Parts: sequence; structure tokens; C-alpha cells
Amino acid sequence: MRFDALASYARHPAARLLATEIGWLADDLERTLAVVLLDTDGEYSCAILARDLKERYRWVAQTDYLSTPEAACAAAEHTVSDVLTELDERRVQGGEVGIAVDFFSPVRGRSKLNPAFIHLAESRGYSPARGLVEAMMRWHHDADGNFVEQFQTTGFDARLWELYLFALLNEAEHIVDPTIDIPDFVVSGPVPFSIEATTINPSQGGAAPPSPEDSPDAYRDYLAIRYAGPLLKKLDEQYWGLPHVAGRPLAFAIQDFHEPMSMTWTRSALPIYLYGFRHQAIRQDDGSLDVRPEPAGVLLWGSKQVSSGFFALEGAEHVSAVLFNNSATISKFNRIGQQAGFGDPDVIQIQEGVRVDHDPRASEPIPFVRRIGHDEDESWVEGLDVYHNPRALHPLDPDTFSGAAHHRLEDDGTVTSTSPAWQPLASLTRIVVTQSATTPPE
Repeated sequence: MRFDALASYARHPAARLLATEIGWLADDLERTLAVVLLDTDGEYSCAILARDLKERYRWVAQTDYLSTPEAACAAAEHTVSDVLTELDERRVQGGEVGIAVDFFSPVRGRSKLNPAFIHLAESRGYSPARGLVEAMMRWHHDADGNFVEQFQTTGFDARLWELYLFALLNEAEHIVDPTIDIPDFVVSGPVPFSIEATTINPSQGGAAPPSPEDSPDAYRDYLAIRYAGPLLKKLDEQYWGLPHVAGRPLAFAIQDFHEPMSMTWTRSALPIYLYGFRHQAIRQDDGSLDVRPEPAGVLLWGSKQVSSGFFALEGAEHVSAVLFNNSATISKFNRIGQQAGFGDPDVIQIQEGVRVDHDPRASEPIPFVRRIGHDEDESWVEGLDVYHNPRALHPLDPDTFSGAAHHRLEDDGTVTSTSPAWQPLASLTRIVVTQSATTPPE
């Protein structure tokens, strides 16, 4: 996980066809990294990486091809010694345009900085996320030129969502064209596709939301309506008319930041708006569940009226799917960061939540509690939901995100869902910073 956090952005997807990675090494200061490779001829070697002039780990040397992994590792020690003696020359790759990307040096006065950004930049509790983001940012290409400023000020949530999608696509070994900024991510390769990101932001006035305790049905409609504004706005942009998007799958990726922790409870409302159906489950005498779809019709909230069924709208046939991940927040960065060895060693994280129960008779999810450490391997795709459009002109291949949960509307109005063995539905990560000899607890 640490090698991936530091250097996976230098890995071309085609490399998997030429060799298998079987081990990862670093010198004590991480000036160099090495990856042990087994090629298709059954020979072993080590590729050596060092930071280029923009602080990105990239290939600088390779050992000979040898008959055992032990021999390759021994050869790597000699190769690394040679690299370190002339590191300043070896790290120059050519083509390093501009200075190294830095997300954390303030570009505005402190009063203009987003409190969430300040917390990420300064808190011991979020030091694992900070270390992870520092490694990622070296490879991030700011195509529209304002990522860092918005990340630090008014657009922290939206930019964090984009950073998550950047990591997700890298993990899935997709190649993103860094020269195109509309839509947000244009993926090349054997199966090209595009993603446009959007978020639900806090309300600016208007009617107060209904109470989830007193009016659960109205509250559910309110949550579904919150998805309409951002998705309809993106639909109006007609990205499919762009030459690099036309004829290829296009997905919208949406995250809910309209209230603190809102993404943990709005997941069930999204398919109501997308597919236009609510579902009632009736327990049968034999213990099975009979799921009965009901058209959702027009959704009401105050003076707002929104027709459900986004995928049925004119023009929506150009949208292949909608992506959502309610765990794609700063907590996910913090968990993965700690698992990859970043951050203050006094940080303790406890994740509590519920996950999918694959028993077809189950009507409730399974609770879980786990302490985050170095023995987990949480992925970026974990928790991702892909809602496929039944009318899509260019369907999105499920293998595009093979570790996600995939949802499809059937002809009778029911929704068929397939998910991996471990699929969290909602969770809360508690952070405790213990007291050390030199610092007080948080």
C-alpha cells in the first residue's frame, strides 16, 4: 500500500502485461524505491525509482535479469548505491515543466482558508491523510489552473471529491488525459470513457428540510430532490457533443456535502431520483422478501417539484451511469493513509458502520467495527456504487470498476444489485490521538 501511495502514478497499465510485481523495497530515507519484477520469461529484476524535479517517483535504473528474486534484490542494493552517488543527475528526467505541486502552502490569508482545509493541514489526527495527499499531489495535473486555491478555500469538498476520483481511476489502471479539463476526467485506452464530477452543496436559503423523525417519507423525497439540481445542471452541459466524448461512455460522479455527515444517510435516496421508483419489501411466510416497486412520480419539498426518473429524461440517454461513494470523504484518505504508514504514530482510528448482507432474505445490513492499522488493505473502489442507465446509448462496462457495487433497473421496476463480498453502506471513523512524551492528546 505504501509503494502504491508513493509511486503507483508512475505505473503504466501496460506494465502488468510484461511483468508481475512480487515485492517492494525502499532505502531508509525513501530517496529510492525498488520494485521486484517477474517477467514473462521467468526472470527476475528490480526497477529503481527516485523523485524527479517535481518530486514524483519515476524510473531511474534497472538491474540485470536474474534467476531468483533474492539475486535481483542483491543486485538492487548495488544499483541503488550507484544511483545515490549521483542522485542529483539521475533524478532529472527531462520534460519536468513548472514547479512541484503543493496543495498545502497557503495561497490566501488564514481568514480565507476553509476550516476543513486548516484541519487537514494542521491536525495530528488527520496527519495520515495529509501524508497521503502530499504523495498524490505530486502527480495531480491542475488542468483548469485553480485546483489548489479552491482546495484551500471555497471548494474544499468538491476538490476532495475530484482527488478521490483521480485516485480511483489510477487504482483501476485507467489512463487519464491530463491536457483535457472538460469533462473532468477523459480516459484513453482500449475502452475510453469520461467522468464529470459534481457535488451537492449546502442550501442557500429556501424552505427548511422536513424532519426525518416526524415525516420520513417527506424527508426521503427532500433528499432525492437534492440530487436533481447538480445532475440536471450537468445534463444541460451536453458533454456528449464534444469530439473527445462523443460515441463513448460518459458517467456523472456525484457526492453529497449539503450537511455535515450527510453522505452517510442519503445513499438510499439517489436511486429513487435516478430510476423513478420506491421499493417496499414485504416479508413472506417462508421468510423470503417480496420487493414491490412503486413509481415515485413527482417529488415535493416546499415550493420545489421535481419529477423522479433522471435516466428517463430527454438527453439522459447520453449518460451511461452515475457514480456515488458515501465513504469517499477525508476519513477514507485518513484510513488509507494510516494503512500505508503515513502520519503520527499516536493516531488511533476506529471505523464503525454497516455493510451489505448478501443473504437474500436479509432486510437489515450487518454492523461492523474495526480498528484501522497496517493489516488492512482498503481500496479506493471500496464503497463505490455504480448506477447504470437502462437507456444508455453507450453503456459503461462493469469491469471499468470491477470492485464496485453495480445497480440496474429491471423492466418490472425492481433494481438488481451486485456487490463485492465486503461492501460498506455507511460508516463513521472515530479518531483518537494518544498522549506521547512531547505532545498533549487530542
